[in-house]
Amino acid sequence: MDQLDIFDNSRDVMLRNDVIGALQHDETAAAGRLLLALVAEYPDDRSIASLRTMLCALEEKTATPFPDHDAAAVARDQLLARLEAAAVELLGQREATTWLARRWKEMACRAASLSFRPEHGDCHAAPFWLRAGHWTSAIDAVGRIESWRRIPAPLAWMSEATYRLNGMEAAWPMMAELAWLSPERLDSLARSLADPSLDALLARFNATFDGNGDTSDLCWFPAWALVEKTGLARWLAQAQPSRQLAPERAMRLVLDLLNLERQGRHHELVERRKVLRDLSPPLYATYMKTR
Repeated sequence: MDQLDIFDNSRDVMLRNDVIGALQHDETAAAGRLLLALVAEYPDDRSIASLRTMLCALEEKTATPFPDHDAAAVARDQLLARLEAAAVELLGQREATTWLARRWKEMACRAASLSFRPEHGDCHAAPFWLRAGHWTSAIDAVGRIESWRRIPAPLAWMSEATYRLNGMEAAWPMMAELAWLSPERLDSLARSLADPSLDALLARFNATFDGNGDTSDLCWFPAWALVEKTGLARWLAQAQPSRQLAPERAMRLVLDLLNLERQGRHHELVERRKVLRDLSPPLYATYMKTR
Protein backbone atom coordinates (compact mmCIF):
# COMPACT_ATOMS: atom_id res chain seq x y z
CA MET A 1 0.00 0.00 0.00
CA ASP A 2 1.51 3.37 -1.06
CA GLN A 3 1.23 6.64 0.85
CA LEU A 4 -1.77 7.86 -1.22
CA ASP A 5 -3.74 4.72 -0.24
CA ILE A 6 -2.89 5.27 3.42
CA PHE A 7 -4.07 8.88 3.21
CA ASP A 8 -7.26 7.91 1.43
CA ASN A 9 -8.10 5.24 4.00
CA SER A 10 -7.40 7.56 6.90
CA ARG A 11 -9.41 10.49 5.55
CA ASP A 12 -12.72 8.71 6.07
CA VAL A 13 -11.73 8.06 9.68
CA MET A 14 -10.79 11.71 10.12
CA LEU A 15 -14.05 12.95 8.63
CA ARG A 16 -16.09 10.52 10.67
CA ASN A 17 -14.33 11.52 13.90
CA ASP A 18 -14.86 15.19 13.09
CA VAL A 19 -18.60 14.63 12.71
CA ILE A 20 -18.72 12.63 15.93
CA GLY A 21 -16.80 15.31 17.78
CA ALA A 22 -19.19 18.03 16.63
CA LEU A 23 -22.21 15.93 17.56
CA GLN A 24 -20.75 15.11 20.94
CA HIS A 25 -20.49 18.81 21.74
CA ASP A 26 -23.96 19.60 20.31
CA GLU A 27 -22.45 21.70 17.50
CA THR A 28 -25.35 21.21 15.12
CA ALA A 29 -24.26 23.40 12.19
CA ALA A 30 -20.69 22.10 12.18
CA ALA A 31 -21.87 18.50 12.42
CA GLY A 32 -24.20 19.04 9.46
CA ARG A 33 -21.43 20.45 7.24
CA LEU A 34 -19.01 17.71 8.19
CA LEU A 35 -21.57 14.99 7.61
CA LEU A 36 -22.28 16.35 4.12
CA ALA A 37 -18.55 16.13 3.36
CA LEU A 38 -18.39 12.54 4.64
CA VAL A 39 -21.42 11.50 2.58
CA ALA A 40 -20.03 13.20 -0.53
CA GLU A 41 -16.69 11.40 -0.33
CA TYR A 42 -17.71 8.14 1.33
CA PRO A 43 -21.42 7.53 0.62
CA ASP A 44 -21.15 3.89 1.72
CA ASP A 45 -19.66 4.62 5.13
CA ARG A 46 -21.48 2.38 7.59
CA SER A 47 -21.69 5.06 10.28
CA ILE A 48 -23.76 7.50 8.19
CA ALA A 49 -27.17 6.25 9.34
CA SER A 50 -26.28 6.58 13.02
CA LEU A 51 -24.65 9.97 12.45
CA ARG A 52 -27.82 11.19 10.77
CA THR A 53 -29.93 9.92 13.65
CA MET A 54 -27.87 11.91 16.17
CA LEU A 55 -27.82 14.99 13.94
CA CYS A 56 -31.60 14.90 13.51
CA ALA A 57 -31.98 14.87 17.28
CA LEU A 58 -29.95 18.08 17.50
CA GLU A 59 -31.70 19.71 14.55
CA GLU A 60 -35.12 18.93 15.99
CA LYS A 61 -34.23 20.06 19.50
CA THR A 62 -36.89 22.31 20.96
CA ALA A 63 -37.99 23.72 24.29
CA THR A 64 -41.66 23.63 23.32
CA PRO A 65 -43.66 21.84 26.03
CA PHE A 66 -45.29 18.56 25.11
CA PRO A 67 -48.95 19.21 24.30
CA ASP A 68 -50.01 15.90 25.88
CA HIS A 69 -48.79 12.56 27.19
CA ASP A 70 -49.02 10.89 23.79
CA ALA A 71 -46.53 13.35 22.30
CA ALA A 72 -44.17 12.70 25.20
CA ALA A 73 -44.51 8.96 24.66
CA VAL A 74 -43.58 9.27 20.98
CA ALA A 75 -40.48 11.32 21.81
CA ARG A 76 -39.50 8.93 24.59
CA ASP A 77 -39.88 5.87 22.39
CA GLN A 78 -37.82 7.43 19.59
CA LEU A 79 -35.05 8.27 22.03
CA LEU A 80 -35.02 4.76 23.44
CA ALA A 81 -35.49 2.87 20.18
CA ARG A 82 -33.16 4.70 17.80
CA LEU A 83 -31.17 7.52 19.35
CA GLU A 84 -29.78 5.55 22.26
CA ALA A 85 -28.46 2.79 20.00
CA ALA A 86 -26.87 5.29 17.60
CA ALA A 87 -25.15 7.19 20.41
CA VAL A 88 -23.75 4.03 21.99
CA GLU A 89 -22.51 2.80 18.61
CA LEU A 90 -20.65 6.02 17.84
CA LEU A 91 -19.58 7.30 21.26
CA GLY A 92 -19.30 4.20 23.41
CA GLN A 93 -21.41 3.59 26.49
CA ARG A 94 -19.76 6.10 28.83
CA GLU A 95 -19.76 9.10 26.50
CA ALA A 96 -23.17 8.16 25.12
CA THR A 97 -24.61 8.24 28.63
CA THR A 98 -23.36 11.81 29.08
CA TRP A 99 -24.69 12.92 25.68
CA LEU A 100 -28.05 11.21 26.17
CA ALA A 101 -28.43 12.79 29.61
CA ARG A 102 -28.74 16.16 27.88
CA ARG A 103 -31.49 14.78 25.68
CA TRP A 104 -33.36 13.44 28.74
CA LYS A 105 -32.99 16.83 30.43
CA GLU A 106 -34.62 18.43 27.39
CA MET A 107 -37.41 15.86 27.62
CA ALA A 108 -37.91 16.54 31.33
CA CYS A 109 -38.18 20.29 30.76
CA ARG A 110 -40.72 19.77 27.98
CA ALA A 111 -42.75 17.43 30.23
CA ALA A 112 -42.80 19.78 33.22
CA SER A 113 -46.47 20.67 32.77
CA LEU A 114 -47.71 17.09 32.31
CA SER A 115 -49.63 15.71 35.26
CA PHE A 116 -49.04 12.17 36.48
CA ARG A 117 -51.46 9.68 34.99
CA PRO A 118 -51.04 5.96 35.75
CA GLU A 119 -52.34 4.96 32.33
CA HIS A 120 -49.50 6.87 30.68
CA GLY A 121 -46.78 5.02 32.53
CA ASP A 122 -43.47 6.83 32.63
CA CYS A 123 -44.49 9.85 30.55
CA HIS A 124 -43.70 12.32 33.29
CA ALA A 125 -40.87 14.72 34.06
CA ALA A 126 -39.67 12.72 37.08
CA PRO A 127 -38.45 9.58 35.26
CA PHE A 128 -36.92 11.79 32.55
CA TRP A 129 -34.97 13.66 35.24
CA LEU A 130 -33.82 10.33 36.63
CA ARG A 131 -32.48 9.28 33.24
CA ALA A 132 -30.75 12.65 32.99
CA GLY A 133 -29.08 12.09 36.35
CA HIS A 134 -30.69 15.15 37.94
CA TRP A 135 -31.73 13.63 41.26
CA THR A 136 -32.90 16.81 43.00
CA SER A 137 -35.06 17.79 40.02
CA ALA A 138 -36.59 14.31 40.05
CA ILE A 139 -37.44 14.66 43.74
CA ASP A 140 -39.06 18.04 43.09
CA ALA A 141 -41.10 16.61 40.21
CA VAL A 142 -42.34 13.65 42.27
CA GLY A 143 -43.14 15.93 45.18
CA ARG A 144 -45.68 17.75 43.04
CA ILE A 145 -47.67 14.53 42.46
CA GLU A 146 -50.60 14.33 44.85
CA SER A 147 -50.37 11.33 47.23
CA TRP A 148 -47.19 10.17 45.49
CA ARG A 149 -46.26 8.00 48.46
CA ARG A 150 -49.33 5.84 47.90
CA ILE A 151 -48.73 5.26 44.18
CA PRO A 152 -46.14 2.66 43.08
CA ALA A 153 -44.59 4.52 40.11
CA PRO A 154 -43.81 7.86 41.78
CA LEU A 155 -42.85 6.07 45.00
CA ALA A 156 -40.29 4.09 43.00
CA TRP A 157 -38.99 7.28 41.35
CA MET A 158 -38.62 9.00 44.72
CA SER A 159 -36.89 5.93 46.15
CA GLU A 160 -34.36 5.92 43.33
CA ALA A 161 -33.68 9.66 43.50
CA THR A 162 -33.25 9.46 47.28
CA TYR A 163 -30.88 6.53 46.90
CA ARG A 164 -28.78 8.36 44.31
CA LEU A 165 -28.54 11.44 46.51
CA ASN A 166 -28.25 10.00 50.00
CA GLY A 167 -27.59 6.27 49.76
CA MET A 168 -29.32 3.05 50.66
CA GLU A 169 -30.07 3.85 54.29
CA ALA A 170 -32.11 6.92 53.41
CA ALA A 171 -34.05 4.98 50.77
CA TRP A 172 -34.99 2.02 52.98
CA PRO A 173 -38.27 3.44 54.38
CA MET A 174 -39.70 4.14 50.92
CA MET A 175 -38.41 0.86 49.52
CA ALA A 176 -40.26 -0.97 52.29
CA GLU A 177 -43.46 0.87 51.37
CA LEU A 178 -42.84 0.02 47.72
CA ALA A 179 -42.47 -3.66 48.58
CA TRP A 180 -45.92 -3.63 50.19
CA LEU A 181 -47.54 -1.68 47.34
CA SER A 182 -45.84 -3.29 44.35
CA PRO A 183 -43.26 -6.08 44.74
CA GLU A 184 -42.77 -6.00 40.97
CA ARG A 185 -41.75 -2.34 41.08
CA LEU A 186 -39.32 -3.07 43.90
CA ASP A 187 -37.76 -5.84 41.84
CA SER A 188 -37.34 -3.50 38.86
CA LEU A 189 -35.92 -0.74 41.06
CA ALA A 190 -33.42 -3.05 42.71
CA ARG A 191 -32.17 -4.19 39.32
CA SER A 192 -31.63 -0.62 38.17
CA LEU A 193 -29.86 0.42 41.38
CA ALA A 194 -27.44 -2.54 41.30
CA ASP A 195 -26.45 -1.82 44.90
CA PRO A 196 -24.06 -4.57 46.09
CA SER A 197 -25.40 -4.71 49.65
CA LEU A 198 -29.01 -4.77 48.50
CA ASP A 199 -28.27 -7.35 45.81
CA ALA A 200 -26.57 -9.61 48.35
CA LEU A 201 -29.51 -9.35 50.72
CA LEU A 202 -32.01 -10.03 47.95
CA ALA A 203 -30.02 -13.03 46.75
CA ARG A 204 -30.11 -14.51 50.26
CA PHE A 205 -33.82 -13.76 50.55
CA ASN A 206 -34.59 -15.47 47.25
CA ALA A 207 -32.51 -18.48 48.22
CA THR A 208 -33.92 -18.98 51.71
CA PHE A 209 -37.43 -17.55 51.95
CA ASP A 210 -40.04 -20.27 51.55
CA GLY A 211 -42.68 -18.38 49.63
CA ASN A 212 -44.23 -18.52 46.16
CA GLY A 213 -40.87 -18.47 44.45
CA ASP A 214 -41.56 -15.34 42.40
CA THR A 215 -41.43 -11.55 42.74
CA SER A 216 -44.66 -11.52 44.78
CA ASP A 217 -42.58 -12.78 47.71
CA LEU A 218 -40.82 -9.41 47.88
CA CYS A 219 -43.73 -7.98 49.87
CA TRP A 220 -42.17 -9.89 52.80
CA PHE A 221 -38.65 -8.65 52.09
CA PRO A 222 -38.65 -5.64 54.50
CA ALA A 223 -39.68 -7.83 57.45
CA TRP A 224 -37.22 -10.56 56.45
CA ALA A 225 -34.40 -8.02 55.98
CA LEU A 226 -35.08 -6.65 59.46
CA VAL A 227 -34.71 -10.15 60.93
CA GLU A 228 -31.47 -10.69 59.02
CA LYS A 229 -30.01 -7.24 59.75
CA THR A 230 -31.52 -5.83 62.91
CA GLY A 231 -29.52 -2.63 62.42
CA LEU A 232 -32.02 -1.71 59.71
CA ALA A 233 -34.59 -1.03 62.43
CA ARG A 234 -33.50 2.61 62.63
CA TRP A 235 -34.46 3.13 58.99
CA LEU A 236 -37.36 0.74 58.52
CA ALA A 237 -39.14 2.19 61.53
CA GLN A 238 -39.50 5.38 59.47
CA ALA A 239 -41.66 3.65 56.84
CA GLN A 240 -45.05 5.32 56.69
CA PRO A 241 -48.26 3.33 57.19
CA SER A 242 -49.51 1.69 54.02
CA ARG A 243 -52.43 -0.69 53.53
CA GLN A 244 -51.89 -2.57 56.79
CA LEU A 245 -51.71 -5.91 54.96
CA ALA A 246 -49.94 -8.89 56.49
CA PRO A 247 -46.42 -8.12 55.17
CA GLU A 248 -46.51 -4.61 56.63
CA ARG A 249 -47.93 -5.81 59.94
CA ALA A 250 -45.21 -8.45 60.04
CA MET A 251 -42.45 -5.89 59.73
CA ARG A 252 -43.95 -3.73 62.43
CA LEU A 253 -44.29 -6.82 64.59
CA VAL A 254 -40.61 -7.66 64.11
CA LEU A 255 -39.78 -4.12 65.21
CA ASP A 256 -41.83 -4.73 68.35
CA LEU A 257 -40.12 -8.07 68.97
CA LEU A 258 -36.69 -6.48 68.72
CA ASN A 259 -37.70 -3.89 71.30
CA LEU A 260 -39.13 -6.54 73.62
CA GLU A 261 -35.93 -8.55 73.34
CA ARG A 262 -33.83 -5.57 74.34
CA GLN A 263 -36.11 -4.96 77.32
CA GLY A 264 -36.14 -8.64 78.37
CA ARG A 265 -39.95 -8.84 78.44
CA HIS A 266 -40.13 -12.61 77.87
CA HIS A 267 -43.83 -13.20 78.47
CA GLU A 268 -44.82 -10.59 75.91
CA LEU A 269 -42.20 -11.98 73.52
CA VAL A 270 -43.85 -15.39 73.53
CA GLU A 271 -47.25 -13.93 72.75
CA ARG A 272 -45.97 -11.69 69.98
CA ARG A 273 -44.00 -14.54 68.41
CA LYS A 274 -47.22 -16.51 68.11
CA VAL A 275 -48.74 -13.63 66.18
CA LEU A 276 -45.73 -13.59 63.82
CA ARG A 277 -46.05 -17.33 63.29
CA ASP A 278 -49.69 -16.91 62.30
CA LEU A 279 -48.88 -14.02 59.95
CA SER A 280 -46.08 -15.80 58.08
CA PRO A 281 -44.68 -19.22 58.97
CA PRO A 282 -41.65 -18.75 56.65
CA LEU A 283 -40.80 -15.42 58.27
CA TYR A 284 -41.32 -16.90 61.72
CA ALA A 285 -38.96 -19.76 60.86
CA THR A 286 -36.29 -17.27 59.76
CA TYR A 287 -36.76 -15.29 62.95
CA MET A 288 -36.51 -18.33 65.25
CA LYS A 289 -33.33 -19.61 63.60
CA THR A 290 -31.42 -16.77 65.21
CA ARG A 291 -33.14 -17.05 68.62
